[in-house]
Amino acid sequence: MDLFDLKTEKTKESQAPLAELMRPRTLDDLVGQDELVGEGSPLRTLLELDAVPSMIFWGPPGVGKTTLARIIAGTTKSRFVSLSATTSGIADLKRAVEEARERRALHGERTIVFIDEIHRWNKAQQDAFLPHVEDGTVTLIGATTENPSFEVNSALLSRSRVFVLKALSVEAIESVLKRALALVQDRGVYPYKIKLDKEATKYLASIANGDARSALNGLELGLRSVRPDAKNVVFLKKEALAKTLQKNHLLYDRQGEEHYNIISALHKSMRGSDADAALYWLGRMLEAGEDPLYVARRIVRFASEDIGLADPNALTQCVAAYQACHQIGMPECNVILAQAVAYCARAPKSNALYVGYQRVQADIREFPNEGVPLHLRNAPTKLMKSVGYGKGYKYNPDFKEPVEQDYLPTSLKGRKYLEDV
Repeated sequence: MDLFDLKTEKTKESQAPLAELMRPRTLDDLVGQDELVGEGSPLRTLLELDAVPSMIFWGPPGVGKTTLARIIAGTTKSRFVSLSATTSGIADLKRAVEEARERRALHGERTIVFIDEIHRWNKAQQDAFLPHVEDGTVTLIGATTENPSFEVNSALLSRSRVFVLKALSVEAIESVLKRALALVQDRGVYPYKIKLDKEATKYLASIANGDARSALNGLELGLRSVRPDAKNVVFLKKEALAKTLQKNHLLYDRQGEEHYNIISALHKSMRGSDADAALYWLGRMLEAGEDPLYVARRIVRFASEDIGLADPNALTQCVAAYQACHQIGMPECNVILAQAVAYCARAPKSNALYVGYQRVQADIREFPNEGVPLHLRNAPTKLMKSVGYGKGYKYNPDFKEPVEQDYLPTSLKGRKYLEDV
C-alpha cells in the first residue's frame, strides 16, 4: 500500500458511519450472541470443523446477522458475495452463481452468497437458488427479520440450518457504546475528546430496542450535534441526546410477526387477569399506530371466548368500545379501549361457550346433515301435518312443570355441549 492508498483508506475511515467502523471482525468480537457463537456452540463448532452449511439467520435488526455472515466468510477463507433482496433478482443471482462456478473450477475457491432480507424474494427467486445450493456451487446465508417458517420456501428451508439471533440486552449495547467511544478516540476519528455520562449511555442503550446499529447511529448523531466546550471536549448528556434523537422508534410491524406477538400478549394478559400488563400491550399497539378497530374487534371476540356467561356484560362493554372507536377514532378512543381491556382483564373468566361451540363443530363435521326431529318442525300446511310435522310437540308455556322433550337429532340425543358456568 503506497502513501496515496493509505491516505484514501484514512479518508474512507473518517467518513464511514460509526456502525461500520465498529463492525466486529471475529466471533470473539461479536457481542450479545454467546449462545450462538460462544465456545462449544453448534455454529462455532461447524466453523472450527470447516463444515459450514447453508444457513438462515433469523433475528431483529441490528443484532449482527450481516456481520456474522462476513465473519464466517473470513474464517473459512471464502469469497463473499452480498445481495440485497430489495434491489437484486434472478439475473444477479445467476451472475453470482456463474462466477462462483468458475472460481471453484479454477482455484477451488468456495463462495458464500449472502442474501439480506431474503424474505422479500418471491417463490420463484428463492427456488432459483435450490439447485446451486444442492450441488455445492454456493453456500447460502440468508438474513431475515421475519419468521422463516412463513417467509422462506420449505424446500430451501429444509436444505438450510436456521440460527436465531436475539435482540441485544441493554448491558450488551452499553458495552458496544463504550467500545465505540474508545475506538474513535484511539483512531482520532473525531478531533476532540468525548465524554458520555452513565445516564446517557443507558438512555441510548434502552431506546435502541436491542439494535446495536440504532444505538451507534444515535451516538454518532449526538457527537455531530453537540458543540465542544472551551477545552475542546464534547460532553454528551441524556437531556441533550433526548432532544437530538426526539421520539423513540417503537418496534412494531402491522403486517409482520411483532404484530401477532403483541396482540397475543394482550390476549393472554387479559386471560390471566393482569390488567396492568394488558394495558401495557394495548399501549404498545396503539402508540405504534395500530388500527384501533382491529384491537376493538379482538377485544369483542375475547368478551365471549374467554369471559362469556361468567359476565355477560363484558360483551356489552366491548361492543360499546368498538362503536365509540368507530365514531371518534384515535387518539381520543385510546382511553375507551383501555376501559374495555381493563374490564376484560378483571372480569371472571369462562371459556364454556368457546369449548361448547368447538364440540358443536366437531359433531357437525361427523354428522353434517342430521334431520330436524318431526315434533320440532312447523306444520303450516295440511300435508305437512299429515306426515307428522309438529306431532307430539309440547308447548312449554302450557305446562307449569318442567317439560321432558328432546330437542337434538336422534343420533345426538343426550349430547352436552355447554358446561355449567
